[in-house]
Amino acid sequence: MKKNVVLIGMPGAGKSTVGVVLAKKLGFRFVDSDLVIQEKCDKLLHELIEEHGVEGFWEIENQINGELQVEKAVIATGGSAIYGKTAMEHLSQIGLVVYLELSLSEIADRLGDLKERGVTLKEGQTLQGLYEERIPLYEKYAQLTISCEGKNIRQIVEEITKVYRHLT
Repeated sequence: MKKNVVLIGMPGAGKSTVGVVLAKKLGFRFVDSDLVIQEKCDKLLHELIEEHGVEGFWEIENQINGELQVEKAVIATGGSAIYGKTAMEHLSQIGLVVYLELSLSEIADRLGDLKERGVTLKEGQTLQGLYEERIPLYEKYAQLTISCEGKNIRQIVEEITKVYRHLT
């Protein structure tokens, strides 16, 4: 039985927002893996990216997510968590991995300043390039895909809850 719910998806897809509400509904704790990383490293995400570069940040993220030990938790991962093979294998063993799927145009509308959000863009990479690079990885690791297009938080939480309860 999966003891946790792990949310993956693009930055701006609503992982943290949905995660908090879902945790309350399931009676779980909420864990934001980006905040865990900031806490363990004592630095903000964008500072870690500036200091270690994009790939260096992914290594840190992979290590910390790969060591997460929680039960009865909803874990909202950073959008780049899917680059960490070790972490994703670990997360899929300890939880149901749910991909919050959203169109590129919807994500672009929600995001605003990418650097300030700690979005890991390679030199010269656009949001569309990032989206196209990550979608196959989200789909690869997802055990459940929820289309979030045109849905409110309550509807998304209901869908995840229904499937999660059916599986447990």
